[in-house]
Amino acid sequence: MIDELKDIKNEALDEIKKASDEKELNELRTKYLGKKGKVSLMTKQMGTLSVDEKKEFGKALNEIKGEITEVLEEAMKKAKEKALNERLESEKIDVTLPGVSALSGGMHPLMKVVEEVEDLFISMGFDVASGPEMEEDLYNFEKLNLPKNHPARDDQDSFYITAERLLRTQTSAMQARVMEGNKEKTEIRVICPGKTYRRDDDDATHSHQFTQIEGLMVGENISLAHLKGVLEVFVRRLFGEDREIRLRPNYFPFTEPSLEIDVSCFSCGGKGCNICKGTGWIEILGGGMVHPNVLRGCGYDPDKFTGFAFGIGPERVAMLKYGITDIRSFYTNDLRFLKEFNRVESGVYNESK
Repeated sequence: MIDELKDIKNEALDEIKKASDEKELNELRTKYLGKKGKVSLMTKQMGTLSVDEKKEFGKALNEIKGEITEVLEEAMKKAKEKALNERLESEKIDVTLPGVSALSGGMHPLMKVVEEVEDLFISMGFDVASGPEMEEDLYNFEKLNLPKNHPARDDQDSFYITAERLLRTQTSAMQARVMEGNKEKTEIRVICPGKTYRRDDDDATHSHQFTQIEGLMVGENISLAHLKGVLEVFVRRLFGEDREIRLRPNYFPFTEPSLEIDVSCFSCGGKGCNICKGTGWIEILGGGMVHPNVLRGCGYDPDKFTGFAFGIGPERVAMLKYGITDIRSFYTNDLRFLKEFNRVESGVYNESK
């Protein structure tokens, strides 16, 4: 039986020597050393041997098994080194080839406008607040002086989740939240940028999702003159120092009086062109004095406090500022469009060539 073991050993060593890769060596490991391998099966014959023969046979079996294992491991090591060298040779990198430039990101033009507006109002002492996009009817409508039968509450215009919750239609909801949350009822200066949602057919100038920046100032003796002064600073910083604004009467449920605010056309200087439709003015936002009912509903005494509020559409500002003709361009994630905008220190549009 020991002679048979030696024959198996010689056979195994010969096959290991001829093996050319890791796959063949693994197959040989299984063939000779696996549970059903030739060496392992020899242990079944020990039952017919005497005690002394078992000792001698067991010793020889272990020695042969160890020798095969040692030779197999050495062959496996060489096979791995050979495979690695062949792979390195075939995958050789030419370090003299020019590198591939990595794509670099940039600020989205819409976010550039939002950030610029935030920086401007922060410099005037305003805070920046944010709130939930899924809003309660209480803050989105009721506390903003919109009666139950107001058309803006119609589910044809709003995305309702339940009877009392909806995707906010305006960041004005934060106006109510900020005033209500100010327990000390002190002066407030805040802007609230964020996404808003309304049922609308998407086209070049409309989108069911858009961005809005609500502005609010509440305090004693706040007047329309303060609103006009703040908006003049805003317009001149964004569109040029020679810009003028025009206030026109309008109606909003949460402000009284309410105004539409126009800016003198930065393209023609007020003479009339296709951008301003020949009027010399471009409508950019709406605002007015906070309605006494809104102040009262949020815990402020309208006999002591007054305030103004305004709503800016960053998409419209960006379209005017950068000459963008289709609002859908902001949301299509087209890199050909986005890469045209580079951040520069002055904040002026720079079209890369």
